[in-house]
Amino acid sequence: MRYLKLILLLSFLTPVSVFAQQKNSPQSADKIVALVNDQIILKSDIDQSVSDYIRQASFNQQNVPFTKELWYSFLESEIDNKLLLEKAKIDSVTISDEQVNQQMDARVSQLIQQAGSEQALEDAFGKSIIQLKADFRDNFRQQMTANQMQQIKFSEIQITRPEVKEFFEAIPKDSLPTIPEQVALSHIVKLPKAKTDAKDASLKFAESLRDSVLNHGVAFEELAKRHGMDGSSERGGQLPMMGLNELVSEYSAAAAALQPGQISEVVETEFGFHIIRLDERVGNRIKTSHILIRIDAEQLDDETAIQELTTIRDSLLNNENITFSGMAIRNSEDPSTAKSGGKIVDVQSGERLIPLTRLDPSLYRIVLLMDEVGSISEPKLFNPNNANAGKAYRIVRLDRQIPEHVASLDVDYQRIKNIALQQKQTRIFQKWLRELREEIYVEYRIPKLESVVAR
Repeated sequence: MRYLKLILLLSFLTPVSVFAQQKNSPQSADKIVALVNDQIILKSDIDQSVSDYIRQASFNQQNVPFTKELWYSFLESEIDNKLLLEKAKIDSVTISDEQVNQQMDARVSQLIQQAGSEQALEDAFGKSIIQLKADFRDNFRQQMTANQMQQIKFSEIQITRPEVKEFFEAIPKDSLPTIPEQVALSHIVKLPKAKTDAKDASLKFAESLRDSVLNHGVAFEELAKRHGMDGSSERGGQLPMMGLNELVSEYSAAAAALQPGQISEVVETEFGFHIIRLDERVGNRIKTSHILIRIDAEQLDDETAIQELTTIRDSLLNNENITFSGMAIRNSEDPSTAKSGGKIVDVQSGERLIPLTRLDPSLYRIVLLMDEVGSISEPKLFNPNNANAGKAYRIVRLDRQIPEHVASLDVDYQRIKNIALQQKQTRIFQKWLRELREEIYVEYRIPKLESVVAR
């Protein structure tokens, strides 16, 4: 059940869906339904996308029936995606390995948060996190390339203040929305470090396993199955053939120094301690097996993290020359907010002002206890969006607070501008996609549904 839920929530990550096809979708043999230059679009791919969408809707208690229009809308979306990829080739737009790795890490962090832990995610997919990233990499790069082309086009589209005013004034007065109470928040985060004895115990256990293989003849695969703490343990620790740049640097460096059949020293990475065996090497691609021993997350030094945050909070409250943003830049261990001075943004809109209803529960409870703008909370426990951090502590500052009110151009200009700009960008972007169909070869292998194509 957990596996089904994860796939439904994050189906955009899976290159091939695990679901059977929707029984109401077309049942004829698989075939090519469209071409964009030399890129083919298969009927089965569109069937699967529609099936996943309907299942996702069902999971969200929405009844979405299969229709011909729905199927064709997914076909047109896939054609648009291929058009963007072809335009990226023409314009020499590429995505670096580093960019892919960063985005993959962020997306896997979301998966882990949904699953509850790294182990739960690996159990759900039957694969290690390293292998999951390898499986998703090519599709992810294509998705990022298409998104990059869209962002390039969007960045060319601007909106003026008169256009924003015209957009707002076109809304009937009795239709103006009520804006719920909003807050702007910043935080400083500390991640509890492993207690020395817990880390030492994990290291010593990993070293004992290595000794058992090298000096006592115990099979590597047997120990991996018995003691490995990631999804590869079921396969005796075996990972697929992967590029060196697809692995965390400590792992790839240690593995690259081995000859086939050799076993590394115990290697520490962000995931824990690894014993690595090089199975095969072809150029810069390697096939390895490993035994991963994680550090016991329950034996973390919470008190030190809390004390560090308490000291920072005391300094901020008692010294007017110290700024929260400056302290966040220097001390926060949240990579997504530290550089911006700890500023928290709405994950949906990217805006600083966040409606109370969209705050995560831990933030909501903190804000309820704040009396005025400028208040700084005591250190509080929370679960960060970080694949390698099971828990963290933070102090939170209330930067701004706006009560519930009817939308106003004066108070809500930035929000209204964003909405108006998004509408303008979408309108111009759709027109541009239609023009690309004249520039790039598109061939339908099935009859078109003009009512969908014309949208």
